Amino acid sequence: MEKQVQGQVKTKKEDVSGSETVFERVKSKTPWIFGKALRKPKIRFPDMSLPKMDMPLPGKSIGVISIYIILFLLQTGIVYLIYTEPPALGGDSQGNPIFLYPSIHDAFIVESIVASIFLFLCSLGFIFLYQASKHVYNKKIAVRILSIGIMLVLISYTALQAMIAIKLGQKLFGNV
Repeated sequence: MEKQVQGQVKTKKEDVSGSETVFERVKSKTPWIFGKALRKPKIRFPDMSLPKMDMPLPGKSIGVISIYIILFLLQTGIVYLIYTEPPALGGDSQGNPIFLYPSIHDAFIVESIVASIFLFLCSLGFIFLYQASKHVYNKKIAVRILSIGIMLVLISYTALQAMIAIKLGQKLFGNV
């Protein structure tokens, strides 16, 4: 058997199809607009490498988890809770504990935490809705993730609306 050695031939930029830039294509088709004086400079930047750090960096999941913890604390209203120092729980005139503050403008600590949990679950539901769109070609998994996301959003929304209705002194389910 004969071995054939093929030499590599370097082609110029004009020889390679599709290698010209959009500006070069437009310029060749419309010479009356740009003329010969206007051209894109060809600059070759030197290859620079940054020094590598030997310190290990945390993974992406640690960063995402820390962002979610910070968002959870902000949704809780931790600044409000620190500034006003409300009680954790309250009681009515008979001494029974109440979990929801009777005024819409104030909140107990437990009420803020519960509302934050529902907001977090609603956010998680929307994340599941987004993840379901990634599994379009696997319908079984997409339907499961989509149904979990819709259930989380609806349950969270209903629970938060119920909390607001109780705080305002309204009936939960209309005139029933």
